[in-house]
Amino acid sequence: MTKLLHISASPRGEQSESLAIAASFLDTFRAEHPDIAVETYDLWDGTLPAFGPDAAAAKMAIFTGEQPQGAAAEAWQSAVDTFHRFDAADRYLFSVPMWNAGVPYVLKQFIDVVSQPGLVFGFDPEQGYTGLLTGKRAAVVYTSAVYGPGRGPAFGADFQAPFFTDWLRWAGVADVGEVHFRPNLATADAATARRLAHEQARDLAKRFA
Repeated sequence: MTKLLHISASPRGEQSESLAIAASFLDTFRAEHPDIAVETYDLWDGTLPAFGPDAAAAKMAIFTGEQPQGAAAEAWQSAVDTFHRFDAADRYLFSVPMWNAGVPYVLKQFIDVVSQPGLVFGFDPEQGYTGLLTGKRAAVVYTSAVYGPGRGPAFGADFQAPFFTDWLRWAGVADVGEVHFRPNLATADAATARRLAHEQARDLAKRFA
C-alpha cells in the first residue's frame, strides 16, 4: 500500500514556518489523494535512537561483513527498526528549517541512524556507493529566517539544502521536489514570500501521487 511519511525536523510547533507550509502540502495531498495513507514522524518525539560509539561500531562491523555483538548488536537493531519505519513509505515529505546554515542536529542524527550498509546504501570497492531507496519520491520544505539567495555573506550561507538534497540522491531518491521559504523577516517581503511558498507546496502536492 502506498504511504506518505512526513518527517518533521522542526521543534517549534505552531510557530514553525516549515510545519505550516508542510500542513498546506498535506491538506492538499489528502484532498487530492484520499487513497494514500499519511503518517507523521516527529523527530523530536523521543523515539529516535542515539548514534554513538555502539552504533558506530555496529555500522563498521556490518560494513566489513561481521556481525555486531553485545551493545553494538542492540544499537544495530535500533537502527534497523528506525530504517524499517522510514522504508515502509514510498513518498516522503520533509520539513527542514535552517539551523546555523545547516540542518537541525536531530535530522543529521536521523540520517546517521538510517544510513546503514545494506539498508540505505550498497558499496562496491571498485564502483563505490549505490543508493538503495530507488523508486521513492521526496518533497522537501526548506525554510530560513535570514539567509536568502542574492543576499551578502553577512546574511549567512546555505549548507542546508545542498547537504540534505544530496543525501536523498545519494540514498537513491532521484525524484525530489523542493519548496523554499527564505524571506528577510525584517522586511515587508515576508508575507508575499510566505504566500508563494504555500502555493508552491499545494501545487507540488497535487502532482505527488
